[in-house]
Amino acid sequence: MSATSTLAMTHLVPLAKDLDENKVTPGVLGFIVFAVIGGAVWLLMKSMNKHMRKVDFEEKPGENAKGDGVAPSEASAPAGPAEGAAAKGAPKTT
Repeated sequence: MSATSTLAMTHLVPLAKDLDENKVTPGVLGFIVFAVIGGAVWLLMKSMNKHMRKVDFEEKPGENAKGDGVAPSEASAPAGPAEGAAAKGAPKTT
């Protein structure tokens, strides 16, 4: 054995002696619960990857976020006060 492993063993042996046989540990039930949670997370990630592959991230030219087919320049152009009032049927003010 090397000097490093001997030194490590001298520090770990007293810790092993302090281990109390009457302490409660997670045991087999804790491992099973942890394994089930890990399996559930793995299945959720697998399902998420399947759904993310179906998503089309590229926007087609000429479509805005609403998908009504209006060109982006027309959809994002703000209407002036006179245009907005006239479009709603209110009389124009000068």
